[in-house]
Amino acid sequence: MNYDAIVIGSGFGGAVAACRLAEAGQRVLVLERGRRWASLDFPRGPRDDWCFDVERPRERHGWLDLRLFPRVAVVQGAGIGGGSLVYANVSVAPQASAFERGWPQAISYAGLMPYVDRVGEMLGVNPVPEAQASARYHLTREAAEACGDGHRFRALPLAVRFGPDWHYGLNDPHHRRHSRSSLNAFGREQGTCVHCGNCDIGCPVGARNTLDLNYLARAEDLGAELLPLSLVVSVAPDGDGYRVTYQKLDGAPGIRHERAARVILAAGSLGSTELLLRARDQHRTLPDLSPRLGHGWCANGDFLTPAYYANRRPSPTRGPTISAAIDYLDGSDQGARYFVEDGGFPDAIGHALNSLLGDGIAGPRLLESWRTLLRHLLDHQAPGECLMPWFGQGVDANDGVMRLSRDWLEQDLALTLDYNVARSKATVQALIERHKSLSAATGGKAMEPLSWRLLDYLVTPHPLGGCNMGESRWDGVVDHRGEVFGYPRLHVLDGAIVPGALGLNPSRTIAALAERAMDQILSPGG
Repeated sequence: MNYDAIVIGSGFGGAVAACRLAEAGQRVLVLERGRRWASLDFPRGPRDDWCFDVERPRERHGWLDLRLFPRVAVVQGAGIGGGSLVYANVSVAPQASAFERGWPQAISYAGLMPYVDRVGEMLGVNPVPEAQASARYHLTREAAEACGDGHRFRALPLAVRFGPDWHYGLNDPHHRRHSRSSLNAFGREQGTCVHCGNCDIGCPVGARNTLDLNYLARAEDLGAELLPLSLVVSVAPDGDGYRVTYQKLDGAPGIRHERAARVILAAGSLGSTELLLRARDQHRTLPDLSPRLGHGWCANGDFLTPAYYANRRPSPTRGPTISAAIDYLDGSDQGARYFVEDGGFPDAIGHALNSLLGDGIAGPRLLESWRTLLRHLLDHQAPGECLMPWFGQGVDANDGVMRLSRDWLEQDLALTLDYNVARSKATVQALIERHKSLSAATGGKAMEPLSWRLLDYLVTPHPLGGCNMGESRWDGVVDHRGEVFGYPRLHVLDGAIVPGALGLNPSRTIAALAERAMDQILSPGG
C-alpha cells in the first residue's frame, strides 16, 4: 500500500486525524477537494471565484459551498482547512445536557472534556480582550441585563490571535498596519486581529487560527502529504485495506487511485454521507452499510434575525464576527433550548468599493483620496451600521434524511435532503422571539425574515448527522470511535457522526471526538 492512512477532507475531523497519524509515524495522504488558500488569495471582487460548484468542480472551485435543498440551505467550506476557512472562529465547549441521550454508552461529557481542552490548546482559543470588545459585544451584554438575564451572558472562546495594544481609539484602527506579525507555535506566520470584520471571508492579516496553521501544519511538517483540488468519488475494499478513487480538479483531467490500510472520511455531514451512500447504493462497493445511513440529520437550530436600531450603531462589519453569547440551553424557556449570539457580516460596500477602484489608472494618492471621499459619504448614511444581526443555535430535531435520487430532468443520481421543520419549529421560533425581546429591551426592532415567516426555510452553517454514532448497525452507522460497522479500519470523523443537535457551535466538539477516536485507534491493539 502507498499509504498507511488516507484522510478525505481537511476540516475539524480530518485535520486532527492527519496530525495524530503523522505524529505516530504513519504515511498519511490527505485528499481535499478545495484549494490551498493564503491571506492574499481570498476572493474579494465580483469576478473572483467564491463558490465551489459541485456540478462543475473543475470550472468553479471557490471556498464556499452553498447547497440549496427544498426546505433548508447548507453552507460549507472548501479548501485546505475545511470549515475553519469560513466559520466565525467560535470554539466553544459542548454542554453536559447534549450527551443525555442518543450517544453510544462509551461517549460521555466527562470523558470527552480532556479532548475538548486539548483542542482549545491546539487552536489557541481565548475570549476577545475586554478593552477590545465591539459595539455588538456591549449591546449583547446590555440586552441580557435589561431582560434580567445578565447571569446568562458570556464571552465566547475564539480561535483568534489578539494583540495587547490594539483598541478602537487608534487612528484608522482597522488598517492592517496595526497588526503585529510573528511565528505561531507551529512555525507559521500570523498577524494579530484588527477587528476588520472579515472573518467569514478570509482574514487579511492572518489572525484567525485556521486549521492549516496548526493541526495541518504539524501534519505536513511530519511528512503528511496534502493534495488540494482532489475530489474523491468512491471508496472500495481492496485486499487488507481500501482503494480511494479521486479526480484532480486542476491540470489534465483523469481518474486516480490510491490504496491504504485505513481510510478516514472527514468530508463533512453532507460529503461523508454522500460518499457512503454512493458506495452502498450506486457503486455497490460497500453493500453492507447500515440501513441508518443518511438518517438523523439536523440543522443545529441555526437562525439569524436582523434588528434595526434608529439611535445606535451596532456596527456589524467591525470586530470578530461573533464574540459573545446569552445561554438559554437549560430549557428554562418552556423547554426550548437555544444559544443566542451577536452576529456580524463583512463590509460588502467596502469590498465593492475596493474592487471598483482598485484597478483604476489613477495614481495611488488620487485613488486613496477618492476612496476616502466615497467612504465618508457612505458612512454618513450607512444603514448597515444600524443593524444588529442577532444569531444563534438551538436544539432542534434530528429527523432529516439524506438519500440519492434523480428527478425527471436529471440522468445522474444526486444527493437530496428531506427535512421537515415541523418538529423543530417551536425551538426556532423561541430563538426568534428571544431575538425580538432582546432587541426591544435595547431600543431596536427585530425583523423576522420572510423566508421563515412564509416558507419555514432555514439556512445552516452547522449541519450534523447522516453517519450517526450508535451501538450497532441497527441504530447507527459508526461506533464510538467513528469506525463504520461492518468495515474495519474505515472511519468517519466529522459532523456527520454527531447524533443530535448541540445547540451551539459544533467545531470544538467535532475536533474533540476526532482527538478521542485517534487516541483509541493509535493505542496498542487499536
